[in-house]
Formats: sequence, C-alpha cells, structure tokens
Amino acid sequence: MSYTDLVQMYFERSNGLQWLWTLYVVIAGGLLAFSSMRKQRDLATTSLITVLFCIFAYKNLGGLKDITMQRLAVLDALKGHAAVAAAGDAGTIRVAGLVEPTLVPPPWEEGRNTHVVSDVLLVAALWTMELRRKRQSPGASS
Repeated sequence: MSYTDLVQMYFERSNGLQWLWTLYVVIAGGLLAFSSMRKQRDLATTSLITVLFCIFAYKNLGGLKDITMQRLAVLDALKGHAAVAAAGDAGTIRVAGLVEPTLVPPPWEEGRNTHVVSDVLLVAALWTMELRRKRQSPGASS
C-alpha cells in the first residue's frame, strides 16, 4: 500500500467519523424538537423515546470508537511507511514531513466523554420537558 493510499484512507475514516457525529446531532435535534412540540404528558412515549435514543447512542458511540481506532491505526501505518521510505523515496519523506504534523486526531477518550455528556444532557432535557408539561383533562380543547 502506498503512502498516498494511506493518506486517502485516513481522510476516508475522518469523513466516516464526521458522518456519525452529524447523524448524532440530527437525531438529537429531532428528538428535542419532537419533545418540545408535544402538548400533553405521555410517560410511555417519553420512556420509549429514551430507551430508543439510548440504544442509538450506544451503537453510535461504538461506531465512533471503531472509526477512531481505525484512524489511529492508519496514522501509525503512515508514520511507519514514512520511516521505511526514508531509505530511498525523497518525495514520500518530503510529503510526510509536511502532512504528518497536521494529522492530530483527538484521543478516543475525548470523543467518548463528549458523547456521554451529550447523551445524559439530552435525556435530562427530554424528561425535564416531559415533567413540565401540564396534563390536560380529556374534555379540554387544545
């Protein structure tokens, strides 16, 4: 595998990571919008939404971990490839010297902590909105 292929793979994994974060933000925003538009209390619906969101968040976090580990592995491969190329490929050495210092992925723990804090805050917001809704009597009009 060439150095160029490894750089391309690194950025493909970066795009995959960004896509999962975008999906997370869209789902979280949709849940908050849905919850804020409801007028009556419905503990069953809020409970179901909470469970489904927690399942989604767990799977999304797993995907984020997988892609982050892949990015770190590709970065290690890039550094190893550049070290091996030092023996004869001046072009790869030059490119590696320019590109590698800019490839600084955040550590997995940072992404995990951000995700978990966001998950907890979203669930708290869902339940806060639910508990603040007034229960309307069956005969009352909206």
